Amino acid sequence: MRIRSLVVPLAASALLLAGCAPAAPDPEQTTPASTLGGTVTVLAAASLTDVFDELAEQFMAENPDVEIVLSYGGSSALAEQIVSGSPVDVFASANESTMKTVTDAGLTVEPVVFTTNVLELAVPAGNPGGVTGLADLANPDLTIALCDPAVPCGSASEKLLAQEGITASVDTLEEDVRAALTKVALGEVDAALVYRTDVLSAGDEVEGIGIPEAESVLNSYPISLLTEAPNPEAAQAFIDFVLGQVGRQALTDAGFGTP
Repeated sequence: MRIRSLVVPLAASALLLAGCAPAAPDPEQTTPASTLGGTVTVLAAASLTDVFDELAEQFMAENPDVEIVLSYGGSSALAEQIVSGSPVDVFASANESTMKTVTDAGLTVEPVVFTTNVLELAVPAGNPGGVTGLADLANPDLTIALCDPAVPCGSASEKLLAQEGITASVDTLEEDVRAALTKVALGEVDAALVYRTDVLSAGDEVEGIGIPEAESVLNSYPISLLTEAPNPEAAQAFIDFVLGQVGRQALTDAGFGTP
């Protein structure tokens, strides 16, 4: 009886201690901390400004030791920077021919098309010039802005106008699509050919006029890790993020198409 009286309290104490001990973590419910770090430099087409800003913020929230540094502009100018030796991790171009410039220099790692875009007419709020369609770009009484043919927006515009037999009465050629959009938003021009996504990004400042014929000159956007990337591991993780479900949804919400 003496032995039993000792064993029972001890067993009860063991059970009590077991009940107070923290539960072992479930490996299936544990999210490993990111091991990525450092700076990732991304050069991206101007039309990607809003969506890449959003994706970079989300990526950095999930990877707090990584800083994404974004630089936007005309794709051809960005390609020149890379070919000239600028230390860049990721390049996202607004067309495949511009990416080819960098690929031909041996500086890309398997570019992949991740989204598409299409041209649209942008006019100031209220459409003071009374623009109704693509043919109005030939009207010399209107002030017209186009992207420079050296950048993807400009080369697509040039191709579309030639295809439709329209000679635009151009008043200004802009260095990238956002510069052309700004001219419209400020009311400095009556119309400009920009991307559908740019019209959406401008909100109430501009109005968009769809161009069914523009579907034939769709722009395909490739993205690539660069062979001389200073931070290839984190850079590839950002590319994977853009290509993944979160990136796809953000691009769709911004008006981009599926490749």
